[in-house]
Amino acid sequence: MIRLQRLDHVGLYVRDLERAKEFYCGVLGLKLVARFGDLMLLNLADVNVALFHNPVIAPADPDILQSPLGKAHHAFLVSSDDLRSAQRSLEKAGVPTHGPVDWGDHDGLYFLDPDGNLLELVTPRRGKS
Repeated sequence: MIRLQRLDHVGLYVRDLERAKEFYCGVLGLKLVARFGDLMLLNLADVNVALFHNPVIAPADPDILQSPLGKAHHAFLVSSDDLRSAQRSLEKAGVPTHGPVDWGDHDGLYFLDPDGNLLELVTPRRGKS
């Protein structure tokens, strides 16, 4: 068996690196670690997010927000208080959102980055982990 230690990074395709950097750093609060040509490496706690420039990716269908179950996405953990304030911040920034969705043991707020990548803010229910 392979002994994985943790998730090191996720990678996302974006059409415009600067626009994506503004979103991930300015709206979501990630930190720029490095830039290597058509790649930006951002950090959040102990996980990195790699943004790969790809000008030919097709935008995602915004209707993906209405039925996110089973769709590929990346989720960020937040407190329940932060989920509510994050929703207000995303809406103020004009970011399409859906939810929060009650998944029983947690609530999830789904949203799209500027390139249509499906993202989620997750908060466990009180008393559940």
